[in-house]
Amino acid sequence: MDILANYGTILILCAAAFGFMMAVGIGANDVANAMGTSVGSKALTVKQAIIIAMIFEFAGAYLAGGEVTDTIRRGVIDTALFAEQPDVLVFGMLSSLLAAGTWLILASFMGWPVSTTHSIIGAIIGFACVSVGTEAVDWGSVKGIVGSWIITPVISGFFAYVIFVSAQRLIFDTERPLLNAKRFVPVYMFITTIVIALVTIKKGLKHIGLHLSTGEAWIAAIAVSTLVMAGGYLYIQKKFADREDDHSFAGVEGIFSVLMVITACAMAFAHGSNDVANAIGPLSAVVSTVEHMGEITEKSRIAWWILPLGGIGIVVGLATLGHKVMATVGTGITELTPSRGFAAQLATASTVVLASGTGLPISTTQTLVGAVLGVGFARGIAALNLGVVRNIIASWIVTLPAGALLAVVFFHAMQAVFA
Repeated sequence: MDILANYGTILILCAAAFGFMMAVGIGANDVANAMGTSVGSKALTVKQAIIIAMIFEFAGAYLAGGEVTDTIRRGVIDTALFAEQPDVLVFGMLSSLLAAGTWLILASFMGWPVSTTHSIIGAIIGFACVSVGTEAVDWGSVKGIVGSWIITPVISGFFAYVIFVSAQRLIFDTERPLLNAKRFVPVYMFITTIVIALVTIKKGLKHIGLHLSTGEAWIAAIAVSTLVMAGGYLYIQKKFADREDDHSFAGVEGIFSVLMVITACAMAFAHGSNDVANAIGPLSAVVSTVEHMGEITEKSRIAWWILPLGGIGIVVGLATLGHKVMATVGTGITELTPSRGFAAQLATASTVVLASGTGLPISTTQTLVGAVLGVGFARGIAALNLGVVRNIIASWIVTLPAGALLAVVFFHAMQAVFA
């Protein structure tokens, strides 16, 4: 308790620095995963992808990032066991942030697409086991989270498979694919927009004091999506008015490139809303415990500066280190075109938004890879680079123990410094 009283400000500053470092790692790794499909399909340049991610990642983190935070902060470990030694919880959360951030930045330098969720949860479990014991870990909650890592790639893969097959049958396998693309792509725009509008209105806007009922949220989401669909229809009709070759697949992919811009925005927002919790969850726990002088509260308000800090860190990470992982994901797993990339992105965004709304932290990396695999399976197993897939899965397996080991080392180091 004396440590919190004497070093409270220093601990909060350390937490902010480590949380920012963790957010940079998320931006460099997971956001690059999210935007890699857009760049790999050549629908967006790297510069365009970074600009889109800067805007929508920050918006997702700031507007809709609070729902998942409580799960990371209180769902993985039983904080009640730290009631008599709150300084241990603070050191543990600090070491978890530093460990996960270190691993993510290292992996990003190497171009490895790893899971930030694996990193932070492994780190939290590692410090909890060495500080209090295995009983500190809420293994029931961990099982649910681990289960989601298996289920969500399957869900996103199924979504991507269905979306891609629908595009094949409605557009590519018809006698006049370009004409049908002009008809059906605006419908895909409607579906994409309604996914992102619902989470923004229903979840995100609560943070700025706007509370809508479920019915009102649906009405607003449908209205916004209808406007986007109408605008998209008019834009596509005008942009491709001179294209008379209705058999041109190049023209169809050009229309899907327009759609990819919307899905990239949706993916960036969905990712910001979910994965910012990996950085600000432990940070929020440290700030709350220090401000309450060691009292570990069940529910506390997130400090106003925490969500923006996470959002800014994500943007900085993407802009400085994101290109290496983006290249791995965008071109390594399978050959992507705008239509294939769209199917993967919409499936990933839908799955992440669904998980974020229920408060379950998932791995965006695994969700996206599942979606890309779903697109590949729709074209046949030969379309997949199984060697790259195996390497990606191996990096996931290494991430959990790496986060735990680093957290243990940093935890003992912090105890030694402040003792």
